[in-house]
Amino acid sequence: MSEVKVDLGERSYCITIGAGVLSKLGEVAGKIMHPTQVAVVSNPTIAKYYGQQALQSLDSSGIKAELIIVPAGERYKTLASVQKIYDSLLTMKMDRKGMLVALGGGVIGDMAGFAAATYMRGIDFIQVPTTLLAQVDASVGGKTGVDLPQGKNLVGAFHQPRAVLIDTLTLQTLPTRELRSGLAEVVKHGIIYDHEFLSFLGSHTPDLLARTLETLEEVIRRSVEIKRDVVQKDERESGLRAILNYGHTVAHAIEVLSGYGKYRHGEASSIGMVTESLLAEREGFAEKGITSVIAGTLAKMRLPVDMDNSLTTEDMIRSIELDKKTIGGEIRLALPTKLGECSLFTVSREMMASAIDAHRVWTR
Repeated sequence: MSEVKVDLGERSYCITIGAGVLSKLGEVAGKIMHPTQVAVVSNPTIAKYYGQQALQSLDSSGIKAELIIVPAGERYKTLASVQKIYDSLLTMKMDRKGMLVALGGGVIGDMAGFAAATYMRGIDFIQVPTTLLAQVDASVGGKTGVDLPQGKNLVGAFHQPRAVLIDTLTLQTLPTRELRSGLAEVVKHGIIYDHEFLSFLGSHTPDLLARTLETLEEVIRRSVEIKRDVVQKDERESGLRAILNYGHTVAHAIEVLSGYGKYRHGEASSIGMVTESLLAEREGFAEKGITSVIAGTLAKMRLPVDMDNSLTTEDMIRSIELDKKTIGGEIRLALPTKLGECSLFTVSREMMASAIDAHRVWTR
C-alpha cells in the first residue's frame, strides 16, 4: 500500500493505493469527516461487485449509508442523472454534514462530485475509483461535471474530494477494453511530464495487460504523483494544468460526434494524442519523429491510433470550437515539444483542420 498527499492547503487530501483499501472506507470517512450519513453513488455493474463491501465498511464504523444507483455510461453523464442524485439525497434527508462516495469509473466520479459540489452549496465526498482511467486521472484534482448535447463537461465545478481510495483489486473485474482505455491516460502522463516513465511503460506493457498487481500499483502511483504535481501548481487550470488536456481536444470531438458509444474515452484520447502530436510536428513545435514513438507505444497497448474517417473534418472543427478549452474563438492546445515535455499553444482553425486531414493519410 502506498500514499500520495495532495497539498492544497485547507483542501489537502490523501490518495491511498493498494490491494483491498476499499475495506478502509468507513475508517477513513469516520476519521476525516464524521458524516451524519453517507450516500454511495454507483452504477448497477459496480454496485453488484463492490456496493455491499462499501456499505459494510461504513456500517462497521457506525456510519449510516445507502446506495444510489445511476445508469452506466457516458451518455448518462447528464444534468438529468444528477437531478436523480439530488432527489435521492432529499428523500434520505441528507443534510450539509452528509457525504457522498463516488464508487465507480470516471462518469460516476464526475457526476457524484458535481452533485456534492452543488447540493446545499457543497458537501464532502470521497472518490473510490474502480477503473484504471478513473484511478489515474478523473478521481484526482477536483474536476467534476456533466455533459451537454453540444459537448463534454460543459457544466461543472472544481470540488476537491476529502480522500481518494484506489483499490487495485477492482481492476481484476475490469473489462479488458476498459483496462486498455485507462492505459492511454497513463501513457499521456509519460508523454507530457516524464520520459523515463514512458520508457518504463513501454518495457512493462505485458505486465500491465496481464494485470500484475505490483506493476499496476507502481504505475498508478507514478501517474497520480504526476497529476498531483501539476494540480498543486495550478489547481484551477489557469496555466500549467492545461497540459493534462493533451489529446483531449480532438478526443472530445470524436466522442461527441460518435455518440459516446463507439469509443471509450481512452481510445478517443489515444487517437487525439496522435492527431495533436502530428500538428505539433507539422508546425515545428515538436521534435521530428515524436508522433511515431507516441503512436507505437499506444498501439503496443492495443489502443487505436488511426483517425476515424467516418467523422468529417468540418464536423470535428465545429465540435472543437464549442470545447471549453477554446477561448475567444482561439483553439488552445497542450502539445508535446519532446518526450516528457509539453507546452501550451494557440492554433488556428486551418492548422487544426490540416492536422486532422494529415492524420487520415498518416502511417507509422
